[in-house]
Amino acid sequence: MADFAAARLNMVESQVRTQDVTDVRLHDAMRELPRERFVPEGKAYLAYADVEVEYAPGRWLLKPRDVAKLLQAARAMPGERALAIAAPYAAAVLEALDVTVTRLDEDLKQAPGGEFDLIICEGAVSRAPDAWVTALALGGRLAVIERDGPVGKAVLYLRAEDGVGRRELFDATPPVLAGFEAERGFAF
Repeated sequence: MADFAAARLNMVESQVRTQDVTDVRLHDAMRELPRERFVPEGKAYLAYADVEVEYAPGRWLLKPRDVAKLLQAARAMPGERALAIAAPYAAAVLEALDVTVTRLDEDLKQAPGGEFDLIICEGAVSRAPDAWVTALALGGRLAVIERDGPVGKAVLYLRAEDGVGRRELFDATPPVLAGFEAERGFAF
């Protein structure tokens, strides 16, 4: 029987805190939340490793470092409304922070009705779909990894009065979600 409690502590101490994730609320939530619950039974031993773990065909949990850095950049606050797109672990962490979470695991390119203070996706996309950006409330943040080559960029979109801004945060290399690959054209 694996000692998952020790693995969780080690994950936070060696993969999260060492990567400039200073939000102690995230540390506490990640220390308590059994990450092995979100991976297939035969892959529980990978839950705390420094790798993306496939939890369903074409869907991955981000590395602990990447999900923690995305969540910290998004600055979730208690009482906010979040949309978690193919992000079961991130959704659970947000709920531990008293955020109301809507989970989207089916038609990922369409956001459910309403506006969200926070949208997070655990998996790379070539570019964030317009439907996700449009679903942001005023002051809303979208945290996602955009990848169109060997290395992706974690980015944060922010809806303000005068439009939507986009800021690159850090490099990351998670697999691209099925259906979100970059479309390749032919050019001379």
